[in-house]
Amino acid sequence: MAAVVVVPTFMEVLDTTIAVVALRYIVGGLSATVDDGEWVLTSYLAANAIILPITGWLSAHLGRRNYFLASIAIFTLSSLLCGMAGSLGQLILFRVIQGLAGGGLQPSTQGVLLDAFPPEKQGIAMTLFGFAALIAPVVGPTLGGWITDSYSWRWVFLINVPVGLLALAGCYALLRDPDYLVTQRTELRKQPFHFDSIGLSLLVIVMVCWEVMLSKGQEWDWLGDPFWRVQTLAFFFTAGLVGLVFWELRHRNPLVNFRPMGERNFAACCIVIFCAYLVLYAASTSLPGLLQSLFGYDALSAGLVMSPGGLFAVLAMPIVGRLLGRGTDARWLIAAGLLLMTAGNYWMSQLNLDISPVQAVWPRVLVVAGLAVCFAPANVAA
Repeated sequence: MAAVVVVPTFMEVLDTTIAVVALRYIVGGLSATVDDGEWVLTSYLAANAIILPITGWLSAHLGRRNYFLASIAIFTLSSLLCGMAGSLGQLILFRVIQGLAGGGLQPSTQGVLLDAFPPEKQGIAMTLFGFAALIAPVVGPTLGGWITDSYSWRWVFLINVPVGLLALAGCYALLRDPDYLVTQRTELRKQPFHFDSIGLSLLVIVMVCWEVMLSKGQEWDWLGDPFWRVQTLAFFFTAGLVGLVFWELRHRNPLVNFRPMGERNFAACCIVIFCAYLVLYAASTSLPGLLQSLFGYDALSAGLVMSPGGLFAVLAMPIVGRLLGRGTDARWLIAAGLLLMTAGNYWMSQLNLDISPVQAVWPRVLVVAGLAVCFAPANVAA
């Protein structure tokens, strides 16, 4: 079961970065500009960010198995449509659907693993999940570069179709909801249906404004934007976030339940994972663009610079899992991982136009290895 449920998560997280190195080829094939092409990445991430926080609510009302299977099916279909898109507008639309379908796969996979493994082996379960959630965005640029150079950018999306169908068949055969979720869903059906439409509206405003502001801010000159686009997005993001937290804490059946953040360990681990993935995705999306634009690398060469980090992450994850299994204090592992990431990011900040490919590889290795060290301990502590 662990192997089967991890595959869809790997596929979904892979799609956050696999299109990065293919972006210039995509906009060329669809007769669009590079700036407009960035919406291929932004739309997917924004849709992902909207659906992630409400996965618990959807799973409770639809059943985790039903929701998981539906997400895989829609994600696979939208991947097929992305590969067949005839214009940039169509591709962005299908990427939004893909992001909405795939956003629930990560938390659903975590829930399945935590239910399937006893408490003393949950460190191993989170290590398995870490392979998917950590390795996928690392190998994404390399795989995307190879596919784009060897075949076509369309296969960056079409490759999901056979994998998605296999994952759907495996999950359909093996996945079952545990008794407590069945009981919970039965109890919910007896109660009057309450949908937090205001909470959903505020969540959409917050996530879309935040994602678009960060994605287009550089192009629009941040707070110096003469058309006030960035300033408007920043205002709606801030007001929406304050309103969302205030509304959800007071609502009887909140769409996003912020109350678990009152648990110190959980809140601290959320902050750690947020910051760690922030710097990972920043490097994963900006470094290939740097190598392709200023250094003239093709898609495969840019991807190969990214791939050694994945190798070191694969080596680190089993060691971390074994240390957790032996009772090592998770706080020391989290601290060590964050220090490695800090060193890697500082090293990356010193890069200039005179570097060789090897000099771009090693800072990336430190960042990814650091995340590999702190990922499983933070999830277990949470």
